[in-house]
Amino acid sequence: MTRAAVGLPGGNGRVLNPSVAERPPPIPQIVTELWELVVAYFKQETTEPLKAIGRVVAFGVAGSLLLGFGVVFLTVGGLRVLQEETGTTFIGNWSWVPYLIMTVLLALGGALTWKVGARRKEKREAA
Repeated sequence: MTRAAVGLPGGNGRVLNPSVAERPPPIPQIVTELWELVVAYFKQETTEPLKAIGRVVAFGVAGSLLLGFGVVFLTVGGLRVLQEETGTTFIGNWSWVPYLIMTVLLALGGALTWKVGARRKEKREAA
């Protein structure tokens, strides 16, 4: 008798008797493999992207804080220059003008930043 005739695998790639074929793995093994697959999928689809987003947010917050401190220091420096280096121009009743000038400059800087951001957003949405 040949291997195929008795139903063993290996004869023409067919199994004549399915009961002799390889048995499926036990249920606990299937459950364990399924659990490992689910955990790996969860890590791949949630944990790793969250780590990447966390890095982006951390650098964004750090950059925003540094930029904010820079703007404050430049504003205070500009105010001091207007108060000290202009001689007697802003003395007495005119002492409020350096504050107004710096406030207007800050508002213009903020408006320019807002406009550039809106333009970039429009370009991104159009593409």
